[in-house]
Amino acid sequence: MVMERIVLCTGNPGKVAELRALLPPTIELLSLAEVGLPSDLPETGDTLETNALQKARYAHALVKLPCMADDTGLEVDALNGAPGVSSARYAGEAKDAAANMARLLRELEGRTDRNARFRTVIAYIDQDGEHTFEGTAMGRIALERRGTAGFGYDPIFIPDGSSFRFAEMTAEAKNAISHRARALQALLVYLSGRSTTGQ
Repeated sequence: MVMERIVLCTGNPGKVAELRALLPPTIELLSLAEVGLPSDLPETGDTLETNALQKARYAHALVKLPCMADDTGLEVDALNGAPGVSSARYAGEAKDAAANMARLLRELEGRTDRNARFRTVIAYIDQDGEHTFEGTAMGRIALERRGTAGFGYDPIFIPDGSSFRFAEMTAEAKNAISHRARALQALLVYLSGRSTTGQ
């Protein structure tokens, strides 16, 4: 079996665990530490696409291996799409998930429209060029935090069709419907098609 090695450009251990669980055994996912890169890559864009490409380009230029990077935003309708690209730093540069959720819940106090979506963009770069893949999970923001699984805003996001927050689900249940899983599936379809055409 031919193993494809791909560098995952994130310092977030939650993302690493999620993506490793979703990838087929033919793909070996390498962490930034395993290829000697820092855990915090440049991320200064104003869109999810820009940030994902920026991280993947930075790593690919240094390690010359196929690289994938994702950027994910929580987009809340009542807040005109915020926190969006600023999701990880919504309450400050510390990337404190609890503080981010607390700020979001404060800003939604008294609002009846709590519709939201998680959107993930995955950038993939190898010797053949650059590609991006997107996945979305529609849902709503809960009134309070609940659950201990997952990471980020998972304790306050209830996906459509469920009464449970992402943080109350098993990893398998979340991975069946998550934004990141959908973006990754689009990437895997691309990689599968490329391998069948002999590229």
